[in-house]
Amino acid sequence: MQRSATFQQRIHAFLAANPDEAILRFIFRSVVTVTILVLAADLAGMNGWIGTTDSAAEVTHDTPSLGLPDIVPSILAPLTPDGDKRLTPRPQADGVMAQPMTFELVGGGKLMATGTIMPGISEAFAAEVAKRGDYIKTVVLNSPGGSVADALAMGRLIRDKNFATEIEPGKYCASSCPLVFAGGVERRVGDKAIIGVHQVAAIGQAGGLPRDEMNVAQSISARCQRYLGDMGVSLQVWVHAMETPHDKLFVFKPDELKSLNLATTTAAVPSATAPRPAPAKVRS
Repeated sequence: MQRSATFQQRIHAFLAANPDEAILRFIFRSVVTVTILVLAADLAGMNGWIGTTDSAAEVTHDTPSLGLPDIVPSILAPLTPDGDKRLTPRPQADGVMAQPMTFELVGGGKLMATGTIMPGISEAFAAEVAKRGDYIKTVVLNSPGGSVADALAMGRLIRDKNFATEIEPGKYCASSCPLVFAGGVERRVGDKAIIGVHQVAAIGQAGGLPRDEMNVAQSISARCQRYLGDMGVSLQVWVHAMETPHDKLFVFKPDELKSLNLATTTAAVPSATAPRPAPAKVRS
């Protein structure tokens, strides 16, 4: 109470000691000063010169709109045709397909080549061709792929011997296997057979020294492009391979196989191991 009374006494003393004109002038100046300060604060807030507690304004400044789509694709993502719609997971080889490729000569001059193209398998293939080359007309492939260097060697030998290549109905030829397939002077694909490609991978060690994987991959890529050109196959085949991650497959449609000259015939072909229908009896 005493403090309140003292304050009131000071107010009365101030009013008594100052004429009305001085008091009015003081009030006017105070109002003008406060008005200028308020306007200055508003102007500073509008121009971002001072902080603001408006959460919406903070979000706007932190996330400016650049006119970009909501989802921007990474430049490191494979530039696949139709996005990822054409890609399928690479099948995991098991059973016979996971074993080193084997060769079996069956009727009709067909050499069945089944399994994984392991490093060095091209030498076994060359030995088989040297032993049975006079009987071989067509190399029938069913393989998940494997060694690129061996696939190239097998494909060139097939072309040198003027063999045809074939993928039977429902079978598949993936990864490096299409390189072998491309070696055929005739290249036949059965109904619902699958031909798929993906990127090469240079991993492991050579001569006990770590590989420069980028240089190795580029060297292999150049060899594959040269090879496909020599075989008369469109290099677009290799473009699809390089656009596809190593854990997926780009599977060609039948019309693409023909347009890219990877296959010369895409009609269904009979299986060499499937039972053949008995010949019709001729009635006299």
